[in-house]
Amino acid sequence: MTVVRPAAGASASLWERDEEVAAVARAVDGLCADRSSSGGLLVFRGEAGLGKTTLLAETRRLAEARGCTVWSARGGETLRSVPFNVVRQLLQPALVSMLPEEAREYLGDWYDIAGPALGIADPGDRQADPQGVCDGLVAAVRRLARRDWPLVLLIDDAHWADQETLHWLAGLAERLDEMSVLVVVTRRPGEVSGTSARHLDTVAAAADGPVTTLSALTPDATAGLTRATLGPHADAAFCREVWAVTAGNPYETVELLAKVQDSELEPVEARAGELRELNRSARGGGLVARLEELGIDATRFAWAAAILGTGISTDLVAKLATLGPDDARRCAELLRTARILTTPDPATGRSADGDLEFVHPLIATAVYNSIPDALCTAMHGIAARIVTDEGRGAAAAARHLLEVHPDDDEELVGQLREAASEHLAVGAPDAARRCLERALEEPPRPETHPHVLYELAEATFLTAPARTIGHLRTALGMPGLGGDQRVDAVFRLSQALLHNDQLEEAVRTVEAEAARLRPGPARMRLQAVHFMWEGIHAGEATSPDRSRRLADLAATCTGRDNSERALLMLRGFDALMHGENAEEVAELCDRALVNGRLAPGLGWTDTEWGIELLLMLANAYAFTDRLDRAETLYNEALRAYETAGWSGGHLALAHAYVGLGHRRRGRLKEAESSLRESLRLAERVGRGLPLYWSATCNLVDTLLARGHVQEAWEVAERYGFAPPYPSTIVLPDPRSVRGRLLLAVGRTKDGINELEAAEKAAAARGHHNPVLVPWAADLARALSTEDPARAARLAVDVRRQAERFGTDTAIGEALRCAAALETGQRAVRLASQAVTYLEASPCQYEHAAARIEYGIAARSVSDLRRGLDLAVSCGADGLAERARAVLEAGVGPA
Repeated sequence: MTVVRPAAGASASLWERDEEVAAVARAVDGLCADRSSSGGLLVFRGEAGLGKTTLLAETRRLAEARGCTVWSARGGETLRSVPFNVVRQLLQPALVSMLPEEAREYLGDWYDIAGPALGIADPGDRQADPQGVCDGLVAAVRRLARRDWPLVLLIDDAHWADQETLHWLAGLAERLDEMSVLVVVTRRPGEVSGTSARHLDTVAAAADGPVTTLSALTPDATAGLTRATLGPHADAAFCREVWAVTAGNPYETVELLAKVQDSELEPVEARAGELRELNRSARGGGLVARLEELGIDATRFAWAAAILGTGISTDLVAKLATLGPDDARRCAELLRTARILTTPDPATGRSADGDLEFVHPLIATAVYNSIPDALCTAMHGIAARIVTDEGRGAAAAARHLLEVHPDDDEELVGQLREAASEHLAVGAPDAARRCLERALEEPPRPETHPHVLYELAEATFLTAPARTIGHLRTALGMPGLGGDQRVDAVFRLSQALLHNDQLEEAVRTVEAEAARLRPGPARMRLQAVHFMWEGIHAGEATSPDRSRRLADLAATCTGRDNSERALLMLRGFDALMHGENAEEVAELCDRALVNGRLAPGLGWTDTEWGIELLLMLANAYAFTDRLDRAETLYNEALRAYETAGWSGGHLALAHAYVGLGHRRRGRLKEAESSLRESLRLAERVGRGLPLYWSATCNLVDTLLARGHVQEAWEVAERYGFAPPYPSTIVLPDPRSVRGRLLLAVGRTKDGINELEAAEKAAAARGHHNPVLVPWAADLARALSTEDPARAARLAVDVRRQAERFGTDTAIGEALRCAAALETGQRAVRLASQAVTYLEASPCQYEHAAARIEYGIAARSVSDLRRGLDLAVSCGADGLAERARAVLEAGVGPA
């Protein structure tokens, strides 16, 4: 690399950084070119002292010279346990500068979701969804970028950022093409692992080009820097020794040269041997010795500053170091003169956090590590009290409480529980987990212990179901959890077992607890949960009396409380799956509502029952042709989760079932849009989960209905829509949909095998509803040539089951199947009957298909044209193309 002397006024650490500075300049120019320009992301990686911070300072200088708004933040080694620490540094100053009404207006619907994480709004009274908070923070940047364009965000030492910030940064990196903002990130290699490392990998993958790794200075650059600092008379041997002593590390080189100047060392070969001793005094043990030379008061002041880590104000440090105001100010000045502490640059936006900061993270680390262990622990305990007394809350004190040795302190347990509650309310369950795990080490008193375990299970539920299982089992084995809270704990344990793919154990757990209880609402709730988990298990061969037992129990229910309402919903769904009369299914569901609406405590965001039960209710309406009511419920779910900021699995499922509603209605374009959004959200949650299958299965089904066969196949291949299938029920039946897909792409034998597998699975469960598990009609069509007798038997069975179920859609679809196997006037007559039923059905795609098939069979131009119009309005491109082809070929009278 060519050695180019930095411009006047630029930092010495910019030597040999021409390419990096040029990349920054190009990115800033691209950002400033147009308000509609897409965002950019640069990532610089380098070991400590290689000039990452200086490069960000140059980025700020270049950006501000172009009129950009620049906000910055820095990770801290001792602050990684503080959730949202770095993102708050970055965005909070801009939002705090607004009036509260203005901040609410800018964040809009995201204010109540992202505001608490940013520290500008009080948290709600329920646990926040971490993904929703992340999305809210991304939305905050998008909106602020429009106001403050061109906006540049600088994040230094990202390897030390808290996990919540890195989650947000990874989400932002993937959405930068939607906003005009430049993000520049620096980090050290290594340093992090686990989830934080994965987030940083996501950031690196989204960068504009490969991550730039900073290198040490060459001997020539070190010589140039030495002479620029000490004068041109510095001889070559002295310059070479500067490079050898510092290994070309820019920070160490600058610090060493400052020491040379302070000591008035002559830069000649004869004095070069003194450089190593001078360098030792600028780092590690030498820095500590230099600190001690400033006196005990200055040392205590520096230690206190290192303990606080952030928000370092002279007054706060004085309290922690037990110094008077005058002594504290004197110490602060001594440490500034010694280049250990400095006054923050107001331009960085971090000055509001305190009036002091360490000159470099390496110095902060060295000072912190120099504190004797026992004293460090004691100072953290004092800092926790000071922070609490300052009114900063339990969550702010928690970082210090985590460092205190266990001492059977019930008050500390209470503080950590309160901090955990605050963390959960702002969407930081991992921070809550750390607090509660530390509380268990204290340990809590026996009467408190099971409650701490229960709260810990709440914190780990979304991310570590296996841990949650252990915590809840231990809590339930202790005295202390009773009444409704014990029932809640059993239900939560069963959910965790379900999410951990231990569905049979979930069923047994609930069954055993229900057997312990006396008759009443609590027992009925657990009985309902028992039936719910059994009912969604796709692999279970139904016990002969399960449906009868559920029917008998539901028959006693009037819907007077939520346990009875839940049983009515479960009975309705069970009857739906077995293909019982649709009117009776709908009547059971209606009895579970209060004035046609969900009862209090049974809402989409209520946690007492979970989403599975309400989806059973909504799907029972959807497949009994009560689409108005089903779509009302699906859309209520979507609004509820968006309003609450639940952007994870719940929102993914809501979009999937809104898509299913559109698909049932025949709005195929809208269905595809909703299902693609569901799949996008499901990808973030994780593949293989039931919600992922719901999105993928329905998207493939919708694309097939649209006639986009190749696209459906590509989706199936890309997202793993193939055996093995999930252990929970997915609607419509995945085997049936995949069988239809295989037939559509010409793999007829594979398609027949898949549909026959669907037949066996449905028979094992007693699922005889031809609308939900539509294998038989497709198999009949596939076998019409090679085995017409079996095809005819299948068509008869489909019609019998459809007439038993009794909806217009089911009967119309059965008649379409029968017509497809016939010829002549019998085919015309059956097709005409199918049109009659499907015209009365809310499912317009099926009506369009029946109308076109009848038009072809009857050679009716008017029916073909009407079918074409319906197909076009549905977005069924394949149907429309078929109708046009027949019309263009010409049809005569029947």
